[in-house]
Amino acid sequence: MTHTIPSPDDGALLPLDAVRERPAPARSAGPARGVPEPAAELPVARVAVDTPLPHLDRPFDYLVPAPLDAGAVPGCRVRVRFAGKLVDGFLLERVETSEHPGKLARLERVVSAEPVLTPEIAALARAVADRYAGTLADVLRLAVPPRHARVEAEPRTREPEEAQEPLEAAGPGPWADYPGGEAFLAELAAGRAPRAVWTALPGTGPRGPEWPEAVAVAVRETLRGGRGALVVVPDGKDVALAGAALEAVLGPGRHVALTADLGPAERYRRWLRVLRGEARVALGTRGTAFAPVRDLGLAVVWDDGDDLHAERLAPYPHTREVLALRAHRGRAGLLVGGHARTAEATRLVATGWAAALVAPREAVRTRAPRVRPAGDDAELARDEAARAARLPSLAWRTLRAGLEHGPVLVQVPRRGYLPALSCQGCRAAARCGHCAGPLALRGGHAAPYCRWCGRIAGEWRCAACGGTRVRARVVGARRTAEELGRAFPSVPVRTSGRDGVLAAVGPGRALVVATPGAEPVPEGGYAAAVLLDGWALLGRPDLRVAEETLRRWLNAAALLQPGAELVVLADSSLAVVQALLRWDPVTHAERELADRTELGFPPAVRMATLTGSPAAVREMLGETALPEGARVLGPVPVETPRGDQVRERAIVRVPWGAAPVLASALKGAAGVRSARKAPEVVRVCIDPMDAI
Repeated sequence: MTHTIPSPDDGALLPLDAVRERPAPARSAGPARGVPEPAAELPVARVAVDTPLPHLDRPFDYLVPAPLDAGAVPGCRVRVRFAGKLVDGFLLERVETSEHPGKLARLERVVSAEPVLTPEIAALARAVADRYAGTLADVLRLAVPPRHARVEAEPRTREPEEAQEPLEAAGPGPWADYPGGEAFLAELAAGRAPRAVWTALPGTGPRGPEWPEAVAVAVRETLRGGRGALVVVPDGKDVALAGAALEAVLGPGRHVALTADLGPAERYRRWLRVLRGEARVALGTRGTAFAPVRDLGLAVVWDDGDDLHAERLAPYPHTREVLALRAHRGRAGLLVGGHARTAEATRLVATGWAAALVAPREAVRTRAPRVRPAGDDAELARDEAARAARLPSLAWRTLRAGLEHGPVLVQVPRRGYLPALSCQGCRAAARCGHCAGPLALRGGHAAPYCRWCGRIAGEWRCAACGGTRVRARVVGARRTAEELGRAFPSVPVRTSGRDGVLAAVGPGRALVVATPGAEPVPEGGYAAAVLLDGWALLGRPDLRVAEETLRRWLNAAALLQPGAELVVLADSSLAVVQALLRWDPVTHAERELADRTELGFPPAVRMATLTGSPAAVREMLGETALPEGARVLGPVPVETPRGDQVRERAIVRVPWGAAPVLASALKGAAGVRSARKAPEVVRVCIDPMDAI
């Protein structure tokens, strides 16, 4: 149902017909009091107003003045008066009459006649908002980039994609190694909508990893079928890899890359190319999931388990879910790919919604590295070789042998120098005396500092035993690089992490120390690798800890040369280590899904978290009409970054089929709180990646 806003220039509410038929004064041939007449055809505009308030999450009707008739097209940006203020909005549609009998306020201005919000993206944004208990305005901020008038006014220099030379048929490329791969390509070329979960083979050749070429071939077949394609990857490094493959397979100018580091103007320029049909392939990070690709035929998400695919802004949608929803609504194909497999993707296969694309075991054994476990950190204390470089003898020998043939990789779970400290005497965690935050060291001669408030703890004293000396609890990447530099003095050591990510390394001898996800792509592949501190990854209190650890290990191991040696510092009896040894992420994901189903964890059920002050969380729980079968866990206290705010979190768990009812109930409760102007906001997140 649509609603109206009273006109600011007249307090009376009159029927729409009366507004249109009001006679002008005899002294003037124009409209009354200088107010322009409404448009002759479709005079009512339904506008999505840019307001984050949940109780106002609906379209509002406005009258279209005749002077704005030509520019007020569906999808354009407009300015309207809302609650006494001029606000932005998107014109969703033009209709003949309004359901409200009162007088309508008029559109104040058409900001731009460019229809930036297509009907498909508007409907998708509405569906995503409902799926995640959010508002349409919040989703539209993610879907449509800010306007740049200068960019919009630039002359169009490219012709639509339909006018370009058609692509020629070619071989299946990397898909020949997968049973069903060629059939998947044939479906795309025929204009149909296949859905698949793809477990990519490991290995790096002369041209780099193979997965970007496989994605590019699938996109090529989609274009040959007369439809567009969308590729979403976790970060800029993957955008560069996939972009190079797309240009090699499709030719120059066939795709656009959308990343945040382009700058607002250039990103908007490229986004307009997609909107106007000048390019039918969009590549980028999570925001690209809403790119207005014309006649979408294939949506690809690579490495869907990466937390970079989870949006940090409300309503916190996940790329995989957005693309699955978009593919379902638009009857497009979907490809969920990665070296590892998530439980969510496994559920898509288990329910029959998607097919599995997995290489035969013979191909996996040929391409995978040789994995050897080195036990847990207890071995390091007994191993004399560990004193030189914090490594057991097996890992040290592996690095030394690998350096004779090229670069070697050392993956360290933690960034920084010494990111966690403890008391030298009693081993209690070293905490800041001001905010109780964890203490860390930035360098070998630096004083401890607090990671929460940043204060220097030069006169720190242990609260438990009174000691003043600290020791390392966790060793970071920079400290590891320093130790390896002393152990291999003639070998250059390069680091890649949050402070600076290396895109690639050459084929020469080098020790590359990287945090997970920041491993540079080697020319020809790494000659060897060591995965350090497995306990740090596996010891985190997280529902997805095993799945995430295996994903990080497999992504690093996939960069090795076929048959190269890889050492993992973890207990070989663990299921996740066994999955790495056998290179079998599918079985591990299937067991993970079975365990979560038995215990009632996502994705077997749907879950929502409510986070805020204790009073606000309890108040919202009491006002939410939870569906049948819902179970509330908590509220329980949660740790805040500064430690000076009391926050609690409650978890609501429902069966899969009750998820829409839960989202609607939570949104309704948020709307009630918003309408009465509750002072505290409760953060609602559906299916968060860090629920437990």
